Amino acid sequence: MNPFLRYLADKNSAHTHTHTQTDRRTDRQTDRQTDTHTPMTTIPDGLRRAGNNIRSYLCTVCHKRYASRRGLNNHSKRHTGENVYSCTQCDKRFSFQTGLYKHMNIHACKYKCTACGRCCASSKHLAVHRRIHTGEKPFECAVCSRRFTTSRDLVVHSRIHSGEKPYKCHVCEKAFSVSSYLHRHMRVHTGDKAYDCPYCGKLFKRNNELKIHVRIHTGAKPHSCRYCSQRFTQSNLLKTHLLKLHSEGTWFSCKICRKKFTRSYDLKLHLLQHGGVKPYVCDKCQKRFVTTSRLKSHQFVHSSYRQFCCGLCVKDFKRKSHVVRHFKRCSDKLGFGNV
Repeated sequence: MNPFLRYLADKNSAHTHTHTQTDRRTDRQTDRQTDTHTPMTTIPDGLRRAGNNIRSYLCTVCHKRYASRRGLNNHSKRHTGENVYSCTQCDKRFSFQTGLYKHMNIHACKYKCTACGRCCASSKHLAVHRRIHTGEKPFECAVCSRRFTTSRDLVVHSRIHSGEKPYKCHVCEKAFSVSSYLHRHMRVHTGDKAYDCPYCGKLFKRNNELKIHVRIHTGAKPHSCRYCSQRFTQSNLLKTHLLKLHSEGTWFSCKICRKKFTRSYDLKLHLLQHGGVKPYVCDKCQKRFVTTSRLKSHQFVHSSYRQFCCGLCVKDFKRKSHVVRHFKRCSDKLGFGNV
């Protein structure tokens, strides 16, 4: 072909290719402009990020906003509980593949603490973990001067002062300061108990509850007193022990009757009794209770279901305290009292 004609053909081909790319970009821009996936009618200036990237995709559960539909879809998995990536070594599941990859670093001990041998998911997690040993708390609350090991802990703590609760339940409108509290609360509505004990099959709503329960079967007591070496299954039991026997820690005292508690949560429940606040009502007898746990414990009075069983004589009981008391008598009767 004539060199001049070849030049014209190549130039025309390049122009056509550029025009096609321009058309595609224009089409994508048009699609974004006409996209109706949860658009914002008015965009406040506070929602703009660097480069004027507007967060126009709204999560209808917690009202968090995202700049893209993909970001919103990924975020939505946190509310739906969609965990499609499973660990082959411990069966733990994740919503995102990146979460699984980081988790596998724990099994491989890629990031290991030289002080206690704990394996972490990433170098960042290891750096934060090391502050447990060094006592470093670089983040300080501007209101009460309390210090924290991570910026996230500081942000969550600051909501105590501000009263901010950005995570709202779409079923009952109850709001929470931490997203994990919302996820845990949602199981109240779904009744989901995803964690089962491998020893007795008992189901739990939270993984942490299962871990504590399993210690009943294994006898593990990972929490040790630094003064007398007494060991405990739970950290709160160790805290109570330190307060009562070694005077370490802070008591939570009621200003009305001077009664003391080892946990702030117990004090809050106690104050509700002074105020006569009992928001949880039994639908059978209309008796009122301070907490849902006390209501559930009461409801066994109206039920014939007996979930607790003596391992020696197979007698059934409605309440755990009843089977514990019976088991002591039964073991003494059968000669197992000193075993």
